[in-house]
Amino acid sequence: MSYITIKKQACLAVPEFIEICTTFTRKFLVAGKSYSCVQHYLLQISKLVLFYNRSPLDLTSEEVEDFLVYTRINESPSQSRFKHLVCGLRHIYSIYNKNDLHIILPKVRQPKMLPVVFSKEEIRLLLKTPDCLKQRIILGTIYDSGLRISEVRQLLISDIDLNRRMLHVRQSKYKKDRYVPISEMLVRGIKQYIKEYQPTYYLFNGRKKEHPMSDTSIQRIMRISLKKSRIEKKASIHSLRHSYATHLLEDGLDIVSLKNQLGHADIKNTMTYIHVARISPNIGFSPLKNLYNRESIITEY
Repeated sequence: MSYITIKKQACLAVPEFIEICTTFTRKFLVAGKSYSCVQHYLLQISKLVLFYNRSPLDLTSEEVEDFLVYTRINESPSQSRFKHLVCGLRHIYSIYNKNDLHIILPKVRQPKMLPVVFSKEEIRLLLKTPDCLKQRIILGTIYDSGLRISEVRQLLISDIDLNRRMLHVRQSKYKKDRYVPISEMLVRGIKQYIKEYQPTYYLFNGRKKEHPMSDTSIQRIMRISLKKSRIEKKASIHSLRHSYATHLLEDGLDIVSLKNQLGHADIKNTMTYIHVARISPNIGFSPLKNLYNRESIITEY
């Protein structure tokens, strides 16, 4: 069931939820938050509304806690969904001064997990798997430029400078523009794709050319490609961005340049990839080998 369907059902079941959604969205956007963030929060809150068939403002603290427990037990183990639910409720209860409900909400700590990264061999396999040229170019663009899914779907044809081999990423996650270099191979692919599909505004439009391709459609391309290529890693479309960052470090790009190309606000986020990348051929070898410098001595030892 899609985000729009769940939200519509919640608004039909509880009409006062419409005003809550409108107020929540307006205040969030005025504060400079992204529209996609609003969608994620309201999706999880809509599930709460449908669970009780009541407004989240009319629930008791026990009911809110019961739903949090229910979500932990029965929903996907995704930490991000639980975080979106808690953070969304926290914002709503702040807006409507429901302090008694606000204080029961738990702190959500992000687990420190290393990202899933593809090998270069897996990337080659993945990029040649889709039969459709458009799908291959979408996956290739994300890997070659390290874009977030929200960034690639919003790319305009005018954002692609094929002569300079650059992408202009506008108003990304942290409301900043940036330029990202792309390869000659991707330039050739984009030229072929534009000639064949003739997009008019968005580089990757949906069924209607005046609308961008949806997140769901891009994620589906990735899921099908993973299945067809028989790659067993628990990866997602964002794993292409993780692989981009890791491979650039392995190929010698410095961490500050990588931070800028990824569009990170804090270099601490970029430093994660140092723990994944094989930056030097010496990394990963035992200290004895470097100590004696000759494997024959290790054998004798």
